[in-house]
Amino acid sequence: MLHRRSNPLLVLSLAAAMIAACSGRHDRERPGAGAAGSSAAAAGSRSVTVKGSDTMVILAQKWAERFMQENEGQTVQVSGGGSGTGIAALLNGTADLANSSRPIKDRERADLQAQRHTDAREFRVALDALAIYVNSANTIPALTLAQIKSIYRGQVANWREVGGPDAPIVLYSRENNSGTYAYFKEHVLDDEDFAATAQTLQGTAAVINSVARDVGGIGYGGIAYAQGVRAIPIKLESGELVAPTMANAVSGHYPISRFLYIYSAGEPSGVARAYIDFVLSAAGQGLVEGVGFYPLPREAAVPTPAPAPTPAAAGTP
Repeated sequence: MLHRRSNPLLVLSLAAAMIAACSGRHDRERPGAGAAGSSAAAAGSRSVTVKGSDTMVILAQKWAERFMQENEGQTVQVSGGGSGTGIAALLNGTADLANSSRPIKDRERADLQAQRHTDAREFRVALDALAIYVNSANTIPALTLAQIKSIYRGQVANWREVGGPDAPIVLYSRENNSGTYAYFKEHVLDDEDFAATAQTLQGTAAVINSVARDVGGIGYGGIAYAQGVRAIPIKLESGELVAPTMANAVSGHYPISRFLYIYSAGEPSGVARAYIDFVLSAAGQGLVEGVGFYPLPREAAVPTPAPAPTPAAAGTP
């Protein structure tokens, strides 16, 4: 069943986060806990650099604007480029925090340990229902994950084959450094390759704009970008149609729901710590909903302990 892997992160990791809460909160209460934090914060800087997910960039800009309004003299610089780009910047020290729409990989954790001698700290900061977008004129009622896979693998080329209009399907996708691309490939394509005809675009906004102009278009992206296109429900094997709503994302019923993350190198301190605390506050989570993503339960924001890399992984170049 294609959606078998989709939602452990939303259902059971909330419980795991609560188990980790005591130690996580205790660490945050101690000044200087995890002294390996970001270079800018450790140096006493009044600025923090945040790079990464294009899916999250509008939300991150809102967070930064409000944070700077409430903390005069402190600066948060936000840029996109993709989740992989943000994590790479965290590894080489050119970013204090990385936005990511996918979990950090074991290889990236090991590289951070090897290059900066510290662990990645993970903060879950929002929920997203990864939406499947079609043109507003497309009358198709829903798609199964198996049908979406067949479409993006190039095995289905006409909407008529999946209950839609008689029109060619035009595939729009994200570039391969995108966390959304990686999540979609893993959870929808079962790590198989995209069709060669898929047009890769930088940023979810570019995908949405293309689908909005193309009656045969299909794309995927964060739920916050659902403007001028139609986010279609996913049809489960039971026949139930599940829309990408907040209730379905929080419950894990929507099969391709996910967390959005911020990562730091070691325990953050200074402005980086204050910024993350703001993001997880009621005010910060209010901005999540205002942008179009879904706020998460407070206990889900507790950072999970970083797994210790194996000796072999730690030495991987």
